Amino acid sequence: MAGILEGKRILVAGVTMDSSIGFAAAKVAQEQGATVLISNFGRALGITRRIAKRLPVEPPVLELDVTDPDHLAGLEAQVREHVDGLDGVVHSIAYGNPETLLGGNFLTGPWEDVAQAMHVSAYSLKSLTMACRPLLSHGGSVVGLTFDATVAWPAYDWMGVAKAGLESCSRYLARDLGPEGIRVNLVSAGPLKTLAAKAIPGFEDLESMWGSRSPLGWDNTDHAPTAKAICALLSDFFPATTGEIVHVDGGFHAMGA
Repeated sequence: MAGILEGKRILVAGVTMDSSIGFAAAKVAQEQGATVLISNFGRALGITRRIAKRLPVEPPVLELDVTDPDHLAGLEAQVREHVDGLDGVVHSIAYGNPETLLGGNFLTGPWEDVAQAMHVSAYSLKSLTMACRPLLSHGGSVVGLTFDATVAWPAYDWMGVAKAGLESCSRYLARDLGPEGIRVNLVSAGPLKTLAAKAIPGFEDLESMWGSRSPLGWDNTDHAPTAKAICALLSDFFPATTGEIVHVDGGFHAMGA
């Protein structure tokens, strides 16, 4: 039986460790029949190349810094070395300096670091999507990752503001690219044990809430539900859905207490 991504060409941008959501998404996408490319940059690129060997099929690893205009300009040519276009893009990219922007530093976070967080975590969704636009010539799906930005969380501080920017950015992209058949959606996952989460001082306080308040329960070590939601949005099973945020959090977001 063919998978829901059979024949699809998918770029997963921002895969570092095999504990990342991006890695899990790449794995499920391959299992569902997709041809997958992954990306990273700088010192992490070597780690990504080693981690790539742990996927069911070792994918091409592209060098891509989404804040570098030259990298973005060269992305189409890099992708075309391996496939003749794309059907989907996963934006699994975020960064905020944990020493200055997180863990109770909201009131003191300096603009330079806030600007970097906004650039990497929010504006880059637009940058990456536009760099991939020529490759999505027959339409397609862009999926990003958020952490519910409708409320203020303990410890999350300026990353919460950056995620709010990401969520708004996705809606405007959905508006402007819908006529081209390009869908833009986000998945809002509950707290998962990832490299990014480990960098957030006090993140355990968030994790502790989920077990008691999620009607379906929550396993913060299981990336599969989030990866499956990403792949569902990449597939043809959501042809009329765009500008949406799909919660994969055990139902936590819908509970008052």
